[in-house]
Amino acid sequence: MTQATYQIQSVSTEKEMEDALSVRKAVFIVEQEVPADLEIDEHDKANSGTIHFVAYKDQLPVGSSRLRTYAPGVGKIERVAVIKNERGTGLGREIMIAMEDKAKRQGFETLKLNAQTHAQRFYEKLGYETHGDVFDEAGIEHIAMVKKLR
Repeated sequence: MTQATYQIQSVSTEKEMEDALSVRKAVFIVEQEVPADLEIDEHDKANSGTIHFVAYKDQLPVGSSRLRTYAPGVGKIERVAVIKNERGTGLGREIMIAMEDKAKRQGFETLKLNAQTHAQRFYEKLGYETHGDVFDEAGIEHIAMVKKLR
């Protein structure tokens, strides 16, 4: 079995942003039934300071995520999404590594995220630790998680 080759990059064009949003819409709005007005928010607007990522396989968008400043020295990872037929391939891990590399270059010392509870083990394997109690967001159980980068 050959390992799929993905191209993961930070979004720099309108087309790349559309591609990233298309993955998020497929995963969160269609599959998980998150209301569109909750999924697409102020951090998706141009010049919001948010760094968006998109992953391609054979020029098709198959993954996405975003990274934004949460507090001084703290970045927040959000909206990590991989389309259904690419799950289990290692793409999610590759996206997280790309985001962590970018976060380090941006000077973040800590990353936080709110993981859907079914994905908690995925993030734990990447060094994230749970923080606090399970809570509901958009009708889905989440847990806050944190990782020190330095």
